[in-house]
Amino acid sequence: MSDWRDDLLAHIRSLILEADPHVVEEAKWVKPSNPAGVATWSHDGIICTGERYRDKVKLTFASGASLPDPSRLFNASLDAGTRRAIDLVEGAELDPEPFQQLVREAVELNVARAAAKRRR
Repeated sequence: MSDWRDDLLAHIRSLILEADPHVVEEAKWVKPSNPAGVATWSHDGIICTGERYRDKVKLTFASGASLPDPSRLFNASLDAGTRRAIDLVEGAELDPEPFQQLVREAVELNVARAAAKRRR
């Protein structure tokens, strides 16, 4: 049975795929307590993960601290050195355009880092 978290993750999935059609989605960190694993979207490195919690969906951007966020979507893990997250509770609205821009920025950063690594 799906619930609001599954519906929200499906919506997020469609926004990510629209922002970057070359993204790869995988279920990572599968374990008995989380048999579905964690949705992970990558393009030349992890863009973000989507985790289901009892009271929220957490989108964690692997290099969020390095990304511009003029719309202030990040609302969690703000003091972390590398990551930043967006916590969405039931009924929360995610503004599609700024979110997709954040995804594109993450992809650009990953692509640039991968290219620099290949040049070495």
